[in-house]
Amino acid sequence: MFAVLKTGGKQYKVQAGDMLRVEKLAADAGETVQFNEVLMLGGDDTVVGAPFVKDAGVQAEVVDQIKGEKVINFVKRRRKHSSKRTKGHRQKLTLIKVTDILASGADKSGVKAAMGASSVSPTAVAAAAPEAVKKAAPAKAEKAEAAPAAGADDLKKLSGVGPALEKKLIEGGVTSFAQIAAWTEADVAAMDEKLSFKGRIEREGWIEQAKELAKG
Repeated sequence: MFAVLKTGGKQYKVQAGDMLRVEKLAADAGETVQFNEVLMLGGDDTVVGAPFVKDAGVQAEVVDQIKGEKVINFVKRRRKHSSKRTKGHRQKLTLIKVTDILASGADKSGVKAAMGASSVSPTAVAAAAPEAVKKAAPAKAEKAEAAPAAGADDLKKLSGVGPALEKKLIEGGVTSFAQIAAWTEADVAAMDEKLSFKGRIEREGWIEQAKELAKG
């Protein structure tokens, strides 16, 4: 039996016993996690999800937190920042071993849901929580989502950021210049993929701008 699962914006065809490198997960070595976004199950009977197979899951043991091969990027900034530089990046990955494929019963397995390390927004945390926890405190979850917007910085001061893009950043958990100023290369890569910015962060020089704006 095999399954096609989705994690970190990528799809993987797996079966029990497979070793896999995926985008970094928020889990320690030795932990068991469960991937609930299963697109397809194959074997004696083939089941295709719409988009996901209901109540199916793939369980895996976290073997280690590793880094991928070094990638060299040439970055050229235009407009306000006429500069260019070469830099390297090593993507943070998680090495896992697939232990079981569940055709049903995944919702009640009790195994921790596999979440990306950059998924820190209240919405993402609520989505991964058990149904009982989500029903017990819906009001608290709403407050947690609404609270950051009250004291948020005006992100439209960043080059190329308008109302629509500012809303997208806030929904992704980014509300202040200090957050952006503290981003590492790994954070930039994760945010670039999560919000489909296609290199906008580096092109526009947001980190440098955020450092200056945070001082004011």
